[in-house]
Amino acid sequence: MLNLTEDMAEFPDLSIHLQHPIFKALKDVADESAIDAYVVGGFVRDLLLERPSKDIDVVVLGSGISFAQNVGKKLNEQVSIFKNFGTANLKHQGLEVEFVGARKESYRTESRKPIVENGTLADDQLRRDFSINAMAIQLNSAQFGKMLDPFEGIEDLEKKLIKTPVNPEVTFSDDPLRMLRAIRFATQLDFLIDPLAIAAIKGKKERIKIISQERITDELNKIISSPKPSIGFKLLFDTGLLEIIFPQMANLYGVDYIAGKGHKDNFYHTLEVLDNICTATDDLWLRWAAILHDIAKPATKRFEPSHGWTFHGHEDRGARMVPKIFGQLKLPQNEKMKYVQKLVRLHLRPIVLAQETVTDSAVRRLLFDAGEEIDSLMMLCNADVTTKNEYKKTKYRRNFLLVVQKLKDVEERDQLRNWQPPVTGQNIMETFNLAPGKEVGEIKNAIREAILEGEIKNDFNDAHQFMLDYAKNLGLHPTIN
Repeated sequence: MLNLTEDMAEFPDLSIHLQHPIFKALKDVADESAIDAYVVGGFVRDLLLERPSKDIDVVVLGSGISFAQNVGKKLNEQVSIFKNFGTANLKHQGLEVEFVGARKESYRTESRKPIVENGTLADDQLRRDFSINAMAIQLNSAQFGKMLDPFEGIEDLEKKLIKTPVNPEVTFSDDPLRMLRAIRFATQLDFLIDPLAIAAIKGKKERIKIISQERITDELNKIISSPKPSIGFKLLFDTGLLEIIFPQMANLYGVDYIAGKGHKDNFYHTLEVLDNICTATDDLWLRWAAILHDIAKPATKRFEPSHGWTFHGHEDRGARMVPKIFGQLKLPQNEKMKYVQKLVRLHLRPIVLAQETVTDSAVRRLLFDAGEEIDSLMMLCNADVTTKNEYKKTKYRRNFLLVVQKLKDVEERDQLRNWQPPVTGQNIMETFNLAPGKEVGEIKNAIREAILEGEIKNDFNDAHQFMLDYAKNLGLHPTIN
């Protein structure tokens, strides 16, 4: 965070940090039009935190659209206008600037869409979600770079605290999405949420139901994309929001005991796996696979006196749950979903291999089934090791490295990633003058099994000779040479 001395705390001068050419244009238009203009919100927060930011929100005491048009002329940039919202934006040298007139808002209980009126800067700051997002920097040359911080946002930044400018019950009732935003900012910045705000979220959690699923999922994805998503998921769970917006994940929580035997808490295990994988990848969908890898454990949980708690088939059932969960959360029903589904279905396979003697045949089958997702799968499985038993962890890691090396060796030799049969169904039909049917499928499967078992090489000549020999046992003879 920028080092702001105590005597600067009320109105620090940040002009030295506004060197991008866009700020000169904003200052000049403000002076020429005699309109007060301010940078507000996230850009100010991130400037003080020394975080990169490419989005600038400008509030003017007048028409934001007219102001934007004048800035666009000065910079020779095209301005996009949104009359229904009274906003405009433009892009310049890697920055995107949004303009709006200062406003005050009032809300109805059945909607998060406010009734908007023209207002002062104080009105505009008052309607902001959190104190750290309510700070403003003046752009007019008379006080260029001076900051207005009516809700002690600087102090809350220093305390690492998410706090609302007004009563949090009012803030969250007016716009329930702010409850998720509070948790998202706490997760992204590793801040605490003010206890009064936490209490308000717990009390107003049902209000989240008026928010569109798309907006909820957007905030959820931002939490998942943060450096340590478990912070956000614990807050979602503790406030009761998770049970409303993602009940399948909330259902992972808890430990049952029978005859003194308990299983691990799959909610906290999932969060540990998620945090583990976040140290290795920024891929949102691989992170979703970590979230969903054990999602079917509550549905498959059984107690067997001879074995204790079991979750047989949770990987297959979990994979079947993925499309429904993606649909429920309005996540894409495309290759991203299929990618997550595949990883959930296969996530136990490398773990089983790491616990057994690793055979080339088992490795070939894993490569065949995983295809291009093999690297993602291995990353997920490595993250899935959360045992606190150091002996078990060391043994597993050693065996896991052996599996990784085997995969590399077999892949280099047998070329099974994204495998395509060296002899196709068309080759079989032409060789034996067959129509599509059971016999063609049987021969194709036999060739595939022979390759996976290492009986023949993964090439055309070996596969073709195997086809002739196998078909002969079926009473089939080639009609062409």
